[in-house]
Amino acid sequence: MRQIRSRSVVTPDGLVVALRPLEANAPWIAAWRDLSRRPLVDNLFYDPDFALPASGAFGHGVQVALVGDRAPEEPGLHLLGAWPVRVRRLRWGLPLVLTMGWMHEFGVFGVPLLDAAEPARALDALFLGLRHLIGPRLMLTHVPTQGPFAELLSGWLDRNRLRHARFWAHERALLDLTGRDSAARTAYLAHLSSRKRRKLRQAWERLNADGPVSVETIRDPADLPAAIDDYIALESAGWKGRRGTAIADDPRQAAMMRAAIAAFGARGDVRIDRLRRDGRTLAAVVSFVTGKRLWSLKISYDASVARHSPGALAFHQLTQDLVADPAIASADSCAPPNYTLPETFWTERLALAHILVETRGGDPLFPLAARLERARAAANVRVKGWRDRLRARRQTDAGDPV
Repeated sequence: MRQIRSRSVVTPDGLVVALRPLEANAPWIAAWRDLSRRPLVDNLFYDPDFALPASGAFGHGVQVALVGDRAPEEPGLHLLGAWPVRVRRLRWGLPLVLTMGWMHEFGVFGVPLLDAAEPARALDALFLGLRHLIGPRLMLTHVPTQGPFAELLSGWLDRNRLRHARFWAHERALLDLTGRDSAARTAYLAHLSSRKRRKLRQAWERLNADGPVSVETIRDPADLPAAIDDYIALESAGWKGRRGTAIADDPRQAAMMRAAIAAFGARGDVRIDRLRRDGRTLAAVVSFVTGKRLWSLKISYDASVARHSPGALAFHQLTQDLVADPAIASADSCAPPNYTLPETFWTERLALAHILVETRGGDPLFPLAARLERARAAANVRVKGWRDRLRARRQTDAGDPV
């Protein structure tokens, strides 16, 4: 491979792989935005309209690995790949360099953006270029273990006879309407038991007992700033506010959400669904759209009416809207594993894992890296299990969902 400038190399088939800082004024942002409209797999969190706002809160040290037909600074750039990454030099307490997909509190899906027309070429160039620019091992975070990207990665590993190791295999709720006709979409919620349906009706009646509750979906860019401010205030008044983990407790997170809402709102790709009474929000769900996939990123509710399950009622209403919308083929809950609320309504599961990958040319230290990561993952699973149990108790105590 040939190096053309600092932090850039040319692959044998003529593609340029470059590492560049995550900066809003970079000349290649337009090409990145174009790539985000035609990926093999949609990824909200690596769409520049989300990633750039997120950089202020979570982007310290993040670089973007770019695969293009020329250097990123040259006019006319056509990108085939983009992957925001961090370089870890002491992840295991040893000097074993690791290129790791960017993840953060708001970013829980890590498939690189790859041109749907040439995904295999883009993936091969991306991994080969990063080997020469950083080192021989990569960590893909929160990537699906089934579907187009999983098949692409598996084929690439098999062809090149390379090793990989999976960690923290887990699932989260997914709404998959792919291939369903209108009748099947309409019947999607038929899996709810008669008891669950009765409880939802009773919760709705109780919630309306103190005055009629309206259902709103905010999409108009002019109305979205006030709606996201209302959501931030609602979350701050709940248990996250009491714990100091609400969006409002970090000005950078609040600025990120407002900027992302504005960017996606201008595209017509964001919605805030609310239950309201007398100008007061009882529950709200914030969702983004990329392609035909919706990402249900945030949900909160008024704790004073938690016994009436406003969060569950809002999510039920959102699900009804989605199954009736032919423009939506799937929806990702973006939720932790075993989170009852979305799993009550969405029957499919998205299987994910972190995957450590050896790149072409081999990695003599790969077995050691895999053992160290396995030990690290096991410790994290134990801690996470404790947190999940605490969250479940809190959710049960709050009376939501029904």
